[in-house]
Amino acid sequence: MKTDKLLLDFDGKSILQRSVDLIHSLAVYERILVTNEIRLSKVTLPADIKAIINHQPEKGHSESIRLSLNIATGTHYLFLPADQPGLTQGDIAQLLEAAAGNPDKIVYPVVNGLPSSPTIFPFKFRSELLGLTGDTGGSVIRSANKDDCFGVEVKDVLNFTDIDTLEDFNDFVLCQ
Repeated sequence: MKTDKLLLDFDGKSILQRSVDLIHSLAVYERILVTNEIRLSKVTLPADIKAIINHQPEKGHSESIRLSLNIATGTHYLFLPADQPGLTQGDIAQLLEAAAGNPDKIVYPVVNGLPSSPTIFPFKFRSELLGLTGDTGGSVIRSANKDDCFGVEVKDVLNFTDIDTLEDFNDFVLCQ
């Protein structure tokens, strides 16, 4: 994209603001947003969300994971990508409920038979998450620990659409 996809307008809000609002609505222990200064200046951040500036985004997803885990104090970590504008509180509640019933498992949505995001990791994977490097996300840990995983078949697969290109965004908007 030749623009910041998280600042694209969807239904009157930026994709990032939609994610912030979703995070704010969740019944979770703590809320942490990792972003850059420009994006942070363009959202309204509720007081219950801690913001961390990622000054080294070139280090990839692993840097955002590390930054968030360095201040997280909970027993589970929900990694919610900001580029899934269709996600709802109900979608996340389904994952949180599955995690509560499977507290030692990595919980993730299953979309069209494949693992997707967002993913919830229990504390026992904290060290492995902190050890990630580059543009590697938690899917590497999930793949290496298949016996410790619990996939949740989601109800509305369109909600889990990941926006990576302008075409993805336009297709998503048309389907809404």
